[in-house]
Amino acid sequence: MKIGILSRNSSLYSTRRLVEAAKEANHEVEVIDHLKCDIVIEQDNPTIYYKSKKVDYLDAIIPRIGASVTFYGASVVRQFEMMDVSSTVHSQALVRSRDKLRSLQILASAGVGLPKTVFTNYSKEIKKIIESVGGAPLIVKLLEGTQGNGVVLAPTKKAAESMIEAFHSMKARVIVQEFIAESKGADIRAFVVDGKVVGSMKRQGKEGEFRSNLHQGGTGELIKLTKEERHAALTAASAMGLDVAGVDLLQSDRGPLILEVNSSPGLRGIEKTTGKNIASPIINYLEKAVKERKNNPLRRKKIKRNA
Repeated sequence: MKIGILSRNSSLYSTRRLVEAAKEANHEVEVIDHLKCDIVIEQDNPTIYYKSKKVDYLDAIIPRIGASVTFYGASVVRQFEMMDVSSTVHSQALVRSRDKLRSLQILASAGVGLPKTVFTNYSKEIKKIIESVGGAPLIVKLLEGTQGNGVVLAPTKKAAESMIEAFHSMKARVIVQEFIAESKGADIRAFVVDGKVVGSMKRQGKEGEFRSNLHQGGTGELIKLTKEERHAALTAASAMGLDVAGVDLLQSDRGPLILEVNSSPGLRGIEKTTGKNIASPIINYLEKAVKERKNNPLRRKKIKRNA
């Protein structure tokens, strides 16, 4: 099998581990910078060029698309899909996962627990917004924030009003979210591959920090999920249409609450904390996906029609 890893940096831990796992499984693998891909759109002949070379030899891709380049990255993934190349992340699921508001709406419809959340179009009813999430303390999140950036804690009602007003004055779109005090600055990352949780860890924020992201100085420890937490993680990934995902959730008095479903979860933290090989299950999933695609009778008809 020939695999392309869409990554802007071949030296990143996650990219390196996926390359290693692919080679260990005797597959050919190539790292492709998706921002250097040229998309050629033509009737019945979708094509991608990378560094002037036509990329028409891949069986599968593993997108590692950064949030800041979602638009073009998703376009490249979509083009590969049109070329009948299997992917660990579908283009629509990638776009969907990067839209925080849409993600929460989808998750709410799927029946998973969520922190109370409010989004408005720069409403002046700030007091009502604060009341809707249970008052202060509360969390204010930029819709475009990643890895804990653009997430602030408003400890008091006055501070919350000031923060929301400040963001609105800058025309920055935010969501206001309930603060789950009993989580004590910790959350859980469940790594899902092909409908199974292949690794999970509890991330604890450093002292005085409510954000638990490892990028923000948090620490991780191995954790065994409860039946309820496992079900919530799998339901969330499925609702988002993601076969490979990092699901972040909080432990609360009313059960697990989903924070986010990440379509390009990093491998460093989860592998270092759990001691598990997470990269290989991703390659195993691709092997299965490619086999199913090649055995699909509808695909054979399509190839015959285009021949």
